[in-house]
Amino acid sequence: MTTKQGLKIAVIGGGSSYTPELVEGFILHYKELPVRELWLVDIEPGQRKLNIVGNLAKRMVEKSGLPIEIHLTTDRRQAIAGADFVSTQIRVGMLDARARDESIPLKYGVIGQETTGPGGMMKALRTIPVILGICRDIEELAPNAWLLNFTNPAGMVTEAVLRYSTVKSIGLCNAPIGLIKQVSAKYNVAPDRVYAEFVGLNHLHWITRIDVEGEDKLDDMLADTTSYSAKNVPAREWNPEFLQSLHALPSYYLKYFYMTDAMLAEQLEAFKQGENRAEVVKRVEEELFELYSDPDLKDKPQQLEQRGGAFYSEAAVNLMRSLYNGTNDIQTLNVANRGILDFLPDDASIEVNCVVTKTGPLALPLTKIPPMAKGLIHAVKTYEQLAIDAAVTGDRSLAIQALAHHPLVPSVEVAILMLDEMLEANKEYLPNFFGQVASV
Repeated sequence: MTTKQGLKIAVIGGGSSYTPELVEGFILHYKELPVRELWLVDIEPGQRKLNIVGNLAKRMVEKSGLPIEIHLTTDRRQAIAGADFVSTQIRVGMLDARARDESIPLKYGVIGQETTGPGGMMKALRTIPVILGICRDIEELAPNAWLLNFTNPAGMVTEAVLRYSTVKSIGLCNAPIGLIKQVSAKYNVAPDRVYAEFVGLNHLHWITRIDVEGEDKLDDMLADTTSYSAKNVPAREWNPEFLQSLHALPSYYLKYFYMTDAMLAEQLEAFKQGENRAEVVKRVEEELFELYSDPDLKDKPQQLEQRGGAFYSEAAVNLMRSLYNGTNDIQTLNVANRGILDFLPDDASIEVNCVVTKTGPLALPLTKIPPMAKGLIHAVKTYEQLAIDAAVTGDRSLAIQALAHHPLVPSVEVAILMLDEMLEANKEYLPNFFGQVASV
């Protein structure tokens, strides 16, 4: 890393509404992470948002008085060349594709969600080839750079990079940092006084241990059945008897597996009312970009926390700081399994606590793995690995097998009918399946 000159950071998807949070982090932690150049990259259809976010970023930096250069570009190779860190926060097909991911499965009586189930698979099929294209640029133009991915489905994208490229990559999610912040606020302690052990996959994890200043608080957290939710997942309460018998705090995404009927009913009712999460996000984003356009705005607006991905960027800045300084602190990351979960392949991406060293994260051994979770982890990982290979090869038979073996898909017939409709709806973004030039 170019310590004397400062760091070059490229953000692919720089026109995202999350970017001001990222810029705020770079400003707040400049002494530990001396950013020289911040390159915000987007595609031509995202040029308007890139300009709005980029100009806000420039105003934020100008107010700070720090010598950080902000560059806006649609040329990702220029941004990647010589970078120390590359961060990806892209949405292939934008929010219109998300709306289809959420709505088409509902026609077949299946959960419609952008990272879980059929919607998550379509997002992976669109996204993985694009991310691997970015990786080819990194291999050529910045071979020593770290790729920090918080493009969803983060675990699958991370695993695709680990398996199909030589890029040094780590996956991130906002759920773990959100839990730490929640526990920190609940007990009025600093975040570094909280230790939580995460076991599982991205958007499919269980918390088996919560220590606050050395005291076990897991039972306290389990007693609060409304705890640990998110803006983008309905806040249906957990069954208290179930939580006590599980003796682990499930990710809020596990509601789709543990409360399938109720969650599906809620989605169908919302769909009848012409409402889905993609439409909500569109409205929130429009409001945010209207705020960002204000030439007098020079700080990240608090309204950004209304987005379901609040704290993603804070997690990214924390990870960059730790890698750059070799702090050896503990963070929850998506990394290669390498024996941590002995019932999964070594190259499987898992979400666990890691010690972050200067040479990369080292996954920590787990003290407790809920035996009842193993079957679901294994089933979802089987689906994920089939879907990853389908995304890379464009092999329809692999896509059928992936969807048919997902726990939320009720039958082979439904899997094939749903796959046909979703592939056709995403044709523009699936060149590996349809043999055409991608538009992104």
